[in-house]
Amino acid sequence: MPHTTTETPAQADGASLSHGLKQRHLSMIALGGVIGAGLFVGSGAGIAAAGPSIVIAYILSGLLVMLVMRMLGEMSAAHPSSGSFSAHAERALGPWAGFTAGWSFWVLLCTAVGLEGIGAAKIVTTWLPHTPEWAWVALFMVVFCGANLAAVKNFGEFEFWFAALKVGAISLFLVLGGLAIAGLLPGTDAPGTANLTGEGGFLPNGSEGLIIGLLASVFAYGGLETVTIAAAESENPVSGVARAVRTAMWRIALFYIGSMAVVVTLVPWDSKEVVEKGPYVAALDHLGIPGAGQLMNVVVLVALLSAMNANIYGSSRIAYSLVERGQGPKALGRVAGGVPRVAVLASSVFGFVCVVLSYWRPDDVFPWLLNMIGAVILVVWIFIAVSQLRLRSRLEREAPEKLVVRMWAFPVLTWVALAGMVAIFVLMARQPDTRVQLYSTGAMTLVLAAAGFAWQRARSRN
Repeated sequence: MPHTTTETPAQADGASLSHGLKQRHLSMIALGGVIGAGLFVGSGAGIAAAGPSIVIAYILSGLLVMLVMRMLGEMSAAHPSSGSFSAHAERALGPWAGFTAGWSFWVLLCTAVGLEGIGAAKIVTTWLPHTPEWAWVALFMVVFCGANLAAVKNFGEFEFWFAALKVGAISLFLVLGGLAIAGLLPGTDAPGTANLTGEGGFLPNGSEGLIIGLLASVFAYGGLETVTIAAAESENPVSGVARAVRTAMWRIALFYIGSMAVVVTLVPWDSKEVVEKGPYVAALDHLGIPGAGQLMNVVVLVALLSAMNANIYGSSRIAYSLVERGQGPKALGRVAGGVPRVAVLASSVFGFVCVVLSYWRPDDVFPWLLNMIGAVILVVWIFIAVSQLRLRSRLEREAPEKLVVRMWAFPVLTWVALAGMVAIFVLMARQPDTRVQLYSTGAMTLVLAAAGFAWQRARSRN
């Protein structure tokens, strides 16, 4: 379905999003976006469930993510948009699909802003134990909301340096870990395969443990979509997206799969420190490198703050794009100084409300909210795959020159990716913890889809 040509509030005011992101910003956002908070914070639980087979879990989920990024890259290079997959879903399936994908992702990102603020505050209060967590969350919110309100280049600069630190830290971790595994690190002995085959073997908790690890690894990849949203505000959106997508494979293989392999080779998978301290801190403490564990805590803090910054940015741009297409309150589409400032404020306020709920209603409302966003990323991926199936043939027929990035082995691998997503839904339905998330996300998706259909019909009648 073609894009609506209705004049938007932003256009009516003579304002639009700026193109303040330089290629160096986009390259580092693509690189650092892979190293999300989920990798540092959430991977410990996956290792505790799957043992050394967590490497297999990350390989399987990594292959799926590579296919999703390739599909998204194909569409985003052909039609750069701050709405990314939401705009593509509207073009392929109709306004209801763009509405559903966009607003569900907005809720996910805003909630994640609050969760990352809480995680970052917990780290700071271990260093400054007599300070209140909520005050740190409020401070982080003010800083990143203010930076995003001022100019898009501020977001880009924050992410550039955050990403540089994350990439440097995890690269150093991989080098130190590799030297230790090879027995070349002074003061350490090569572990061999003792931690991979001992303590219950490679699959200590059987296929069920691997499934739990697989589900944990899938959700650790969240955040990769930000680069396609940011590309719309870069100097050269098409080449920026193309470069980011083409390098996604080695980045996922190196940072995710490589680091998981290092951790489970160096540290016994059932070590309590893996969950309590996090896998990276546990591995460095195990090597006995003075201060390395605390240094890694600083990196985890940076990863959480980076995710906060990126999610405030991403949620505001998704909201802006939805309003631009007539699918939200007009106030959210107002642009000043090249920034959708009302959307930035609204996204930040929603995130802080989530923080308040975590303290005020920790036993009912807050868990309900967490369950509701639990499987949103999979819903978004399904919209991406179905949209790419519909749009590829249209592009080949109408504008083949726009196919700068092409999905591999189309349509076979697109169908393989869809089958993989359906399989993950089935696995989620089998696990008691994830079953609640699946049903809660499903309910939210159905409500949004119904609202989108109603809006679409009302608009067509008018």
